[in-house]
Amino acid sequence: MSIRILIIDDDRDLCILLQEFFSLEGINASALHDGAGALSHCRTQSYDAIVLDIMLPGLPGLDVLRQLREFSNTPVLMLTARGDTTDRIVGLELGADDYLSKPCDPRELTARLRAILRRAHDGQVHGKKITTAGQTHIDSAARHASFADTVLDLTSAEFNILELLVQSAGHVVDKEILSQQALGRSLTAYDRSIDVHISKIRKKLSLAGGDNLIVSVRGSGYQFRLESCL
Repeated sequence: MSIRILIIDDDRDLCILLQEFFSLEGINASALHDGAGALSHCRTQSYDAIVLDIMLPGLPGLDVLRQLREFSNTPVLMLTARGDTTDRIVGLELGADDYLSKPCDPRELTARLRAILRRAHDGQVHGKKITTAGQTHIDSAARHASFADTVLDLTSAEFNILELLVQSAGHVVDKEILSQQALGRSLTAYDRSIDVHISKIRKKLSLAGGDNLIVSVRGSGYQFRLESCL
């Protein structure tokens, strides 16, 4: 089955370039150029992933992402201005799965998208796999996570990270490993992606009644604590 990607970017030349490159990679890419129109489109059409530019006319990219997350968990990769850390962090907090600075290399963009999609696909292909740590349950095949029977509404990246932590419950998982296996890329200097995703997961667990389950281990990574150890 062909991968379907939606590009939301007002740079029409870039969209054409990416569509041509994606086509060579066997990816079917559509493009829309304004935030409001793209948001309306996404309410009726489904895609495997979305490439979203932060700087959009009319409705800005962050507002598109905020409203998109009200009805869709489709993986989103943001395109941000080089060096603009604030937009990256805000985007991740709003539910983006990853980011890439513009101008971007189409090959790296493709690799990032494939990494995001590979994690979701692997769970489906390898059959039903349930991992449990206390009251936290992870269904890898269905990409479903819950705490005490409360469904956790996670983005693709958040699910990947929580899945890895729960699978290693009681043990510290290095941030580099989390970045490579959950996001599909190496951790770079000053990269706070994992930290922001962890913060979001903690909040969602807390709302379900699961407080203090993920702890930071200074200079190393994160640990999912068994509730009997709390």
